[in-house]
Amino acid sequence: MPRKKTAKVSPRALTSKTATRRKAPAKNTRNSKSTAKAETPAASASEEKRVLAIDIGGTNVKLLLNGQIDSRKFSSSKEMTPSDFVEKVKSITQDWDYNCISIGYPGLTGANGPLSEPGNLGPGWVAFDFQAAFEVPVKIMNDAAMQALGSYEGGRMLFLGFGTGLGSTLICHSTVISLELGNIRWNDTYTSGEMLGRRALKKLGRKKWRKIAWKFINSAIKSFNADYIVVGGGNAKLLGNLPPGVRRGHNQTAYRGGFRLFGVEDMPREKHETLEHDKNWRLL
Repeated sequence: MPRKKTAKVSPRALTSKTATRRKAPAKNTRNSKSTAKAETPAASASEEKRVLAIDIGGTNVKLLLNGQIDSRKFSSSKEMTPSDFVEKVKSITQDWDYNCISIGYPGLTGANGPLSEPGNLGPGWVAFDFQAAFEVPVKIMNDAAMQALGSYEGGRMLFLGFGTGLGSTLICHSTVISLELGNIRWNDTYTSGEMLGRRALKKLGRKKWRKIAWKFINSAIKSFNADYIVVGGGNAKLLGNLPPGVRRGHNQTAYRGGFRLFGVEDMPREKHETLEHDKNWRLL
């Protein structure tokens, strides 16, 4: 009876099949590692963010990139549109590598940006798509709120900005609430903002203006039951000696507030800053 022929398997083919079977688990291991890596960046995202903080004022627009020491600025005007603004920002920051932007805006803001046109800038700010224009994530908040955010140390803090008008923000346990205290009536003729703004200072003189300012500050402390008050803006220096519980904000706090909007803490702390805060900010 003839024998059946058995197919010969070469050693090379046998080795190849065995290797293939042995390599399969390794492939799954690499996939599990890549999955783990995909979850890791979320935890370290704040370390990778390069935030360009922009403070829009009636005279100048000031900018600072976290990690940089010297800020930059360019002049603003009543003719500056948002397109002009974007063009100038890009021009002055060509050598800065940023991947997100925070903007302190001189007017009412909401979740989608400006809610009202600013009185000291050109038209077209409401509904302008800043994120599309800059091609990076953009967060916008009221300029006084951004300075307040940078001044916050914890607890219940009231910020009052004495500049062109009266800016105001309350922060309580890392919740930021933009206020419009300047709309409160001071008397039958004027609002608080009109009595404490730059025009009133020129009309009344420093002595009378300072008396009105302190009357307003003392009333605000009682009304909001604040742990402390921070005063900022160009005219805060005219308030004279400050009592316990009231301090001046410095000119870097607006930038710090802009960095904090993206969860970045990249500014030197002041000696008096001892309170801790929650970095998960809520904007109302």
